[in-house]
Amino acid sequence: MLILKKGDNMDKKTEELMKKCESGGTDVMESCKVLLEMMDKKDLKLDPNENYLSMAENIKRKDIPKVLEMALKIRESGDIKDTELKNAASVLIRAIEMS
Repeated sequence: MLILKKGDNMDKKTEELMKKCESGGTDVMESCKVLLEMMDKKDLKLDPNENYLSMAENIKRKDIPKVLEMALKIRESGDIKDTELKNAASVLIRAIEMS
């Protein structure tokens, strides 16, 4: 799995979203949980070593940037056709934008 860091080929909007992750509220945390649970339910594996259900159950503020990264990949992926997953990813991204 590719880990994006500030300055690593990220556009300006992605950098702003990563910064906003630090101040994400409960709506952002809830959107993270929904996306992670859906990824587990749909058996989507962006990282074969990650247990998304466990991550959803134990979500912490420090996990938000990682979940945002996954959401961005899901939303932009041409390989992922599942509209529920894409919508959940978009909801998370909008929640972070609004925070």
